Amino acid sequence: MASKTNSDFLQRREIYYSANSDTAQARVLMDSGQELVSYRLDTAIRIWYNDLNEGFASHWHSALEIIIPVENWYDVKIGETVYHSVPGDILIIPPGELHTLKAPQTGSRFIFLFDLSVFSRLHGFVGIQSILSRPLHLTRSAYPQIYDEVYELLTQIREEYFIQHEFAALTIYSLLLNFFVKIGRNHLDGILLFSNMRAHKQREYADKFNSVMDYIDSHYMDELKLDDIASSVGFSKYHFSRLFKQYTNYTFCAYICYRRIKVAEELLEQSGISITEVAMKAGFPSISTFNRLFKQAKGCSPSEYREKNHSHLL
Repeated sequence: MASKTNSDFLQRREIYYSANSDTAQARVLMDSGQELVSYRLDTAIRIWYNDLNEGFASHWHSALEIIIPVENWYDVKIGETVYHSVPGDILIIPPGELHTLKAPQTGSRFIFLFDLSVFSRLHGFVGIQSILSRPLHLTRSAYPQIYDEVYELLTQIREEYFIQHEFAALTIYSLLLNFFVKIGRNHLDGILLFSNMRAHKQREYADKFNSVMDYIDSHYMDELKLDDIASSVGFSKYHFSRLFKQYTNYTFCAYICYRRIKVAEELLEQSGISITEVAMKAGFPSISTFNRLFKQAKGCSPSEYREKNHSHLL
């Protein structure tokens, strides 16, 4: 029985390896620390089975990354925080987040990479992006309400990716959307925005904040004033600011900046549009403000970001 189990494992591991036989071409680390990810089979998806005992130097990429250790631990340093993950943990690393990976001498883990731009135009997804803009360390004890469900969804995504059933990419996208919805609803259930209110009133307030997120998503290029937005949903600016921070984990101004930076990233990947036009289309008041805030967020200037992405596509 043990021999058969070992044989089954070796067979599956061979499937994991062969699915990503283009490893050398698929992961390119630039001098600036940006990792350029090539997604598989014209999708926005890449999943690795990684059993290397080597870590990965400080880097960032435009993909959302999810790490699930299978055997032994795996450490991820983001800023000054070290996330120590053990088998069964789910660590979500936001797009654009500078991070360092440290592996033990023996062990394995699955690494999921997703390009979220596929979902960026979906109604309501901007609210999910605000939740995913901070690292999330999902464990059974910390997230008992959704842990089993989200772990099973990621397991199904992994199997579809490596086995490549018919319509695998579409199946993965549907499972991934379900994964995001579980996380989004759990976030809303857990925040204390509307405590001591009846259920119908809580829903009314949640709908107001959802409408605010949709409005920002459609009007990020305009001048957005805190007083006006707060007044439009019936709050004072002070009350609105407190609730907005709880709802999104951002201050109002920081979120506007975050949203405009995400738009600028997409525009910079297009040819035929100048840096100044990118700044204006993304809603920044001046090119100097755009350059300063973009470099602060991404660690490189807009022109450097464009050059790196352009050279990768050549």
